[in-house]
Amino acid sequence: MKKLILSAMLLLMGMAMQAQNVQLHYDFGRFIYPDEEAGRQKVTMTLEQFKADKWGSWFYFVDIDFSRKFTEGAYTEISREFNLSKKLPIAAHVEYNGGLNRFGSFQQAALLGAAWNGHSADFSKTYSVQLMYKRYFKSYEYTRGFHSFQLTGVWGLNFANGKGTFSGFIDFWRGEKVNGHGQLVMLTEPQLWYNVTPHLSVGSEIEMSSNFIYNTFNDKSFFINPTLAVKWNF
Repeated sequence: MKKLILSAMLLLMGMAMQAQNVQLHYDFGRFIYPDEEAGRQKVTMTLEQFKADKWGSWFYFVDIDFSRKFTEGAYTEISREFNLSKKLPIAAHVEYNGGLNRFGSFQQAALLGAAWNGHSADFSKTYSVQLMYKRYFKSYEYTRGFHSFQLTGVWGLNFANGKGTFSGFIDFWRGEKVNGHGQLVMLTEPQLWYNVTPHLSVGSEIEMSSNFIYNTFNDKSFFINPTLAVKWNF
């Protein structure tokens, strides 16, 4: 969710496999912060897919946020990696971030950089570290294009004979304040799942962020937003 990204999941069950899942999250953020996050979505549906091929891999996710009366928005991140070496797990990484909401759009961004990917022999542990140049584009009124960077870490861990999965991501990037001054933004979304069957999982995601959530109520910048979730693996 809202990965962002990211939070998205690392290669899911392994670097050489194809995987797709859909998740449904009930978000408790608006109850924890009734003033700062009064308009936060209640439900998010996430569709994500990873696919490897002989050149590298594709990954994308789409978050669709729902409130009681509206589809609040749809946000997507899609990335392509190209393997650069047969001996080293390094890849070129290209990515697009963007989407629409009921007020207009999310600010679009393009990323270009390198990824270092790894896994254990049985693929029960996977990780990726990505360092990228990030370019924000003027996407709507009151925004402007600017240069940035992003450092991303992604992990996946299967345990208890495959019954448990701990996965997630953490992003650091340069954002901009309303006055144009730069600020460091952090977003992480660890997920813990109990795999009831090979297809059905139940669990939780905890979104933790700094300087990420737009808050006009006070000067609070760090938030923790947990969810209850179900996931279907295709």
